[in-house]
Amino acid sequence: MKRTGVMGCVLLGGILAAGTGQAQVVQSPQEPGAAGRIENGISTAGKYQNYIYGVVKKIGKDEIVLDKTRFGDNQPFKLEHGTKFVRNGKNSSLAEVKIGDMAWVDAKTKKKSEEMIAKKVITGVVATGISQ
Repeated sequence: MKRTGVMGCVLLGGILAAGTGQAQVVQSPQEPGAAGRIENGISTAGKYQNYIYGVVKKIGKDEIVLDKTRFGDNQPFKLEHGTKFVRNGKNSSLAEVKIGDMAWVDAKTKKKSEEMIAKKVITGVVATGISQ
C-alpha cells in the first residue's frame, strides 16, 4: 500500500514537472510586443553574460564606480583612452553616463595591480532589451 502511494506521488511529480515546460512563451521577431519581455530577457542575458552589471554610483574623469555588482558595492573601473561607451545602442561618451544608470561593463583585470579596466560601458534601455 505504501509503495503504491509513493509511486503515485513520483508519477504525479513527473507529470507536473513536464507540464511546466509547456508554459514558456517566446515572442517571434514578426510579432513585436506580444510577449516581448521574455525573449528580450533571454537575448539580453546571453549577450551580456560576461559583462559586469551594476548601478553607476560615481563618475570621474578616469574612473567609474558601480554599486550592486557581483563584487559588491563601490567597485571601481579605470577608464582608458580606448574605453568605448554605448547608450541606447549608439556610440556615446562618458559625458552621457549618469549617476543611477544601469550599466554593463566589459572589463579586463591588470595582473599586477588587480585593477579592473573598463573596455566597454553600456547604458540605456537598449541594453536591458526594453523597447521604447
